[in-house]
Amino acid sequence: MKVVAVLYPGGSAAEETPELLGCAENALGLREMVEAKGHELVALTDTGSELDRHLPTVDVLIATPFWPAYITRERIEKAPKLRLLLTAGVGSDHFDLAAAAERNITVAEITGSNVVSVAEHVVMQILTLVRNYIPSYKEVIDGGWDIGKIAAKAHDLEDKIVGIVGMGRIGQRVAARLKPFDVQTYYYDYRRLNTPEEQVLGARYMPLDALIPQCDVISINIPLTPQTDGLFNRERLYSMKKGAYLVNTARGRIVDTDALVEVMNAGHLAGYAGDVWYPQPAPPGHPWRNMPNHAMTPHVSGTSLEAQKRYADGIRDCLLHFFEGRPLQRDYLIVDGGKVVSPSYSYAYQK
Repeated sequence: MKVVAVLYPGGSAAEETPELLGCAENALGLREMVEAKGHELVALTDTGSELDRHLPTVDVLIATPFWPAYITRERIEKAPKLRLLLTAGVGSDHFDLAAAAERNITVAEITGSNVVSVAEHVVMQILTLVRNYIPSYKEVIDGGWDIGKIAAKAHDLEDKIVGIVGMGRIGQRVAARLKPFDVQTYYYDYRRLNTPEEQVLGARYMPLDALIPQCDVISINIPLTPQTDGLFNRERLYSMKKGAYLVNTARGRIVDTDALVEVMNAGHLAGYAGDVWYPQPAPPGHPWRNMPNHAMTPHVSGTSLEAQKRYADGIRDCLLHFFEGRPLQRDYLIVDGGKVVSPSYSYAYQK
């Protein structure tokens, strides 16, 4: 079998840090195992023509959310031998799930591999915005000491109203990590938590369009589906409280690109942060790079060294099961038996 892994370029860091498993040079630590089983492993960084060259002969394709290979219906049609699509990480929206289901291609991702890493990143970025950290840091780099300019836009997080849009594995961990800050937490999800879960997290349910205007901070933690694509459009962005903060570590397309730039330039929001863009990698001219009052990072929240070990181990487990003709772990499955089976996606693909 031929396994193709599309991964980010590690450069000099790949050799200096062997734990950097998610890069093409280190290939998720899979090469020895795959070749020992008598199969071929191709690791590449080109998500364009080089990937297309391998489509006619690929059996298994691995991609990541951080350096995504967009496997469209057209690409699936060019891959007659393709039987398994794997996401090294969490979030498989870079695969056309409907087309994969029609072809009976199994799609899996390493559920839970990034939840701690992303939740920590969310809390970091909330504090970065609320405490006005980026201008403070820049003041030091620029040789200044303008306390007034910085303090005029710095706040305590305590007693703020925080809204969590998407109360899955990551959203729940965000709520748990924010609880010691004594914030008021509300959440929206297509599935409401039960009362004991809400009590443990200190979070109360609220419909989305009621939640948005109430919050000082909103964290987006939902998957990208046809229903959530562009969910935070111009109307919803302007319905946020003036001076509020928005953090998006879910997917870039959940927030309307041009509408966000307009809202930020108008000064309606006090800050925007996150690490997800569309497309990815974000081109140098992406308008979010130069918005005022942002604290964006490349898509790194879910790929700490610890997370890379978790998703590399999960991919190894999936491949071993596949090579040996055994079913993959149920928790990993997104598409199986010609159907979208993951609860995170299935509601959006129900006919």
